[in-house]
This record gives sequence, structure tokens and C-alpha cells, in this order.
Amino acid sequence: MSLVTLDPAPATREHAPAPEHGPSPGWAARCRRRGAGLLDRGDREALWLYLLTRISLWGTAYCTRLLFPDRPGAREPAPLLTAFERWDWHHYLHIARDGYFPGPAGSGTTYGDNREAFFPGFPMLLRAVHALVPHWTAAGLLISLVAGAVAVVALGRTARWYTAHAEAGRRTVLFFLVSPCAVFLAAGYTEALFLALALPAWLAALRHHWALAALLTALATTVRVSGLFLAAALAVHLVMATRTGGRLRALPWLALPGVPLVSYAGYLAAHTGDWMTWKHAQERGWYRTFHLPWDAWSATWEAAFGDRHPTGYALMFQAELLAMVVGIVLLCVLARRRLWPEAVYLALTLAALGTSYWYMSLPRSTLLWWPLWIGLGALSLRRPRAKAVYLCLAGPLTTILAVTFLSGRWAG
Repeated sequence: MSLVTLDPAPATREHAPAPEHGPSPGWAARCRRRGAGLLDRGDREALWLYLLTRISLWGTAYCTRLLFPDRPGAREPAPLLTAFERWDWHHYLHIARDGYFPGPAGSGTTYGDNREAFFPGFPMLLRAVHALVPHWTAAGLLISLVAGAVAVVALGRTARWYTAHAEAGRRTVLFFLVSPCAVFLAAGYTEALFLALALPAWLAALRHHWALAALLTALATTVRVSGLFLAAALAVHLVMATRTGGRLRALPWLALPGVPLVSYAGYLAAHTGDWMTWKHAQERGWYRTFHLPWDAWSATWEAAFGDRHPTGYALMFQAELLAMVVGIVLLCVLARRRLWPEAVYLALTLAALGTSYWYMSLPRSTLLWWPLWIGLGALSLRRPRAKAVYLCLAGPLTTILAVTFLSGRWAG
């Protein structure tokens, strides 16, 4: 069974076969039966792949700072950690270090950097970790390192749930870790932390543990607005899983993910008098005003293939267009297979990113599309050449995007 042939009926998911592998008999198996939660073989293989790709990425960062120094003609390389101090990282740093409003109450954004556009979950955790790790960048990288490990274990388990095949779990994790935008999983960004909460939440929902799923989704919503899209998908999944009226009693739990957004909006309103401060900051800083989908496509196309931007920026807009095409194709596949919860999550994501003035951050967003990586893993089992094709196509793109980001150029 694979993602592309999975029967989306609740009974199938509830009674999905166990993965083909499991912990070896003996002490480890007994501990697991007692609830110790030890990692099984698939988890360890996911972490092994994760370690290898971290080593590869740090090697890329080391070479990038030598080949592309921040100062032309530099005789000494910059410290290695500076390669990760790029773009959005500075917003998270400023929030964690100084808060959203370091000036007097009601003064708005003191530095004019629209930092209100960024949710507080990651900066709050960064400030807490900084109490133990004095270097801010190292603290941010540590968060992403640990969160990424949790995410790949959860992704592998999710893939095995859908497919009941151990190899699909391994391939899903591999494809995910060498995806073109994988560098953002290692940087001090929100993708790894969001996935470390969202994927366990989805696993909990697949097992009908609705309270745990709602709590984890609420935590994910403190990190990214995508947590609300996940909450909508959970609601659809709950309705589909309902066979008797009794299960609808779990529905109120799914209001929990809205609490962080309302709380954050209230906090911003207390300082600015505007309950839509977050949205307005997005509009000011990143042109995220509402436009019809075809207008957004047209503006992105002009930015990608016109003479409006330098070639480096034009290339990134081309990547935005490609990511949108991939997202639409994936959405069609999910709808055809009647995987409605997953389709709702993806549709809301595409709608949010595809109705701005132009596309921005769509390639990064693909990291959050776990049905894509599970689907590729399942497809590669049915078509053996798919793995080689993917790795040959993704490998160069992954390296190019990593070097682009690590050298301080715009990488979406």
C-alpha cells in the first residue's frame, strides 16, 4: 500500500498495519512495551540520515564562507556561524533579544523592520535557550538541530503509518533531507520547530488522540500561522473519522490552536491599537496584500522572466513559480485519492501564499508539505528509477540553494 493508493476511509487509518520492522526482542522490546518510548530501527535510520546530512551541510557552510567572503578580498574567513546569520534570522534575534516593542508603549515598531509579522514561538524559545547557550546564533542552530531530529523521526513514522512499509519511511526521510530548501531546516528559522510539533500532532490525530493533537497544533501555531491550516485539516479528519455522535465531543479541542493567534493579536493590539497588526506588518514588509490568484501568478512571472530584477532574484522567483506548480499537482493528487484532510492543509497553504502581490517563500513552504515527501517515497517503491531521478535533480538544486543562503544572497 502506498500514499497514492491509500484508502482514506477512517477504518483503514485506524487499523493500518504495523510497520514491517520493529525493535529487536529482548530488553529494548520489553522497555517499549512498558511505555519507555525507545527509538525503533526506522527511527534510528532516520536519525542516521539526519546526522549525515548535517555533516554535509556544515561542510558546505565551511566552504561557502571561504569561497564567498562577506568582504571582497578578505584574507581571513568570517566565523563559521556567521554563514547562518541571514535574512529572517535577524528578525527572530531582535524579537528574542529586545522584544517586539523595545520603545515606549504605543510607539509601534521602533526599528521599522515589521517584526510583528513573525509569531512569538521561536523567539521565545530562542530567548530561553540563550540562557544556557550565550551565543545567540548557536542557540538558534541548536533549536533547529534538536527540532529537526524530532521532525525526521515523526516524518518517518508518519510515512510508515500511511504505507505500512519500512523502506517507504527511509526514502521519505531521505527525499525530505535532500530537498532543495533543506538548508532552512538547519538555520535559525521556524521550519524545523514547526515540523517538530506539527508532525507529532498529525500522528496523534491519525491515532485519534485528539486532545494531544490539538495541544501540539496549538504549540505549532505559536511558531507559524500554518498551525491554523493544520487545525483545519485535523477538523476534517475528525469529522471523517466520526462514526457515532460521541466522537464529535472531541471537536471543541480543535478550538485550542486558535488561542495563540488571538493572544498574539491581543498583545499587539495593546501596543498599537490594531488587532490586525500582524497582517499589516506582512503587507508592509512583504507585499502580502490580497490579489486574485491569476494576478499573483502574473506578477511573479514578470519578476521571474522580465527585466525588473537582477538575475539572482529572478531565479528565486522562477523557483516560486515551480513550487506553485508542484503544489497544485500535489493538491490534485490528494483530491483524486480523497485524502481530504491533507488536501485541506495544502489548499489553505497555497491560498495563503498564492494570493499576495507575488509569490514569496513557496519553495521553503514545501518543507512543510509532508504528503509530498511521503508520496515521493511511496512512488519510488513502485518505480525504482524515481529515486535516482529525484536525487539527480534535487542534489544540484539543494547545493545551489544552500550556497545561495549561506553566502548571504536571497534564497526565498
